[in-house]
Amino acid sequence: MSYLEEIQVKNLDHLGIVAGLIDEIGIVKIINNKLGIDVREKISAGTVVKSILINGLGFVSRPLYLFSQFFQDKAIEKLLGERIKPDYLNEDKIGRVMDELYKYGLNDIFIEVVLEVIKKFKIDLKYSHLDSTSFHLDGEYKREEDKEKQEEEKIIKERPIFIKKGYSRDHRPDLKQCVLDLITSPDGDIPLFVRVGDENESDKSVFGKVLVEFKKQIKFDSIMVCDSALYGQENLQLIQHLKWITRVPMTIKKAKELVQNIEVEEVKDEDKEKRSDLNLESYTWKEEIVTYGGIKQTWLIVLSEKRQKSDLEKLEKQLSQEEKKSQKFLKEIQSEESEHPQAARYKLKAINKKLRLLEIKEVELIETYSKKKEKIYKMISLIIKKDEEISRKTKEAGKFILATNLGFAEKVSPKFMPLLTKNFLTNQ
Repeated sequence: MSYLEEIQVKNLDHLGIVAGLIDEIGIVKIINNKLGIDVREKISAGTVVKSILINGLGFVSRPLYLFSQFFQDKAIEKLLGERIKPDYLNEDKIGRVMDELYKYGLNDIFIEVVLEVIKKFKIDLKYSHLDSTSFHLDGEYKREEDKEKQEEEKIIKERPIFIKKGYSRDHRPDLKQCVLDLITSPDGDIPLFVRVGDENESDKSVFGKVLVEFKKQIKFDSIMVCDSALYGQENLQLIQHLKWITRVPMTIKKAKELVQNIEVEEVKDEDKEKRSDLNLESYTWKEEIVTYGGIKQTWLIVLSEKRQKSDLEKLEKQLSQEEKKSQKFLKEIQSEESEHPQAARYKLKAINKKLRLLEIKEVELIETYSKKKEKIYKMISLIIKKDEEISRKTKEAGKFILATNLGFAEKVSPKFMPLLTKNFLTNQ
């Protein structure tokens, strides 16, 4: 028999690097320490988890019963260890390991892995960033009915999440979904905390609780960074003992007033060089001390020149579009024959609801007669600009507000400026 006939080719591709990184972090050891090792099992729970991670990063999505096929053409002994065979990775074994992981507590295991990563790779934790997204899922997921039944029977117990329809961030409103809350480090975007929630929950209702739970489980002094979903009176009370930076929603009355009335000042000359180094030449800001939700804090009213130019161009475009639309409405309202004066005014009111920057104003209501000699009313009207609304949008162009409870020294430090650049300013 030729030696060539005995040669077998097995793939590693990028999965060798993935397996090596898993080993360097020590994930298999962590899982085995938590779930234990049964001498009768052919493959440990830690190795099963390693195989799931390798499969997930192998860009393959298959049903669980086809899982072992993924490793048929792979050098499995190099990836998972000697004497490991693809058949060991069957759906029963994987299912049992998943059940054990859930019973033990996925968050506890995840956090232990995170702490090991932080220690081994010396991850910078000056800041931590929180955001959420949603994932659509196929299937019926009838647990929504179970939820309603539990609420009716007032059953309160630990439960999995409820999959249901809600606001779709990935543009699939036809499918049921779940929510993922994720806290990452700015250094390499390393996941620090993961939480899965019901699709119908609001970011505003959970973000404060997520941050508090995160700080309970991971003990380090990190500045929490989040979008405007965090900013609410209840959340600010929850996180008052944490350091945080967030964006202020423009729905808040105080924020509207400041954006309208404050002129954003040019920064001091000594700070211009720093701004240039950090690519912040097109940004200026003004500082205000504000008490909101019972918490004293600093608001930075920021003006982005690039965003201001873009906003003003959009405003001009919107005004031009409304002018064309309002001309059609004007012809429509002036040709309308109404049997009663209030009917004509009701029609005008309905049309004006469709306009934001312009308004069709009644000049005169004429009483006349139709061809059938019936009394009718016709309205003479004209188009006017809503100067107050246009002025408001012009003043708001390019502006947004950041809020923080950081002290002055921390807030103006060089490390704070890249934070603004990465998380807020570059998104404007």
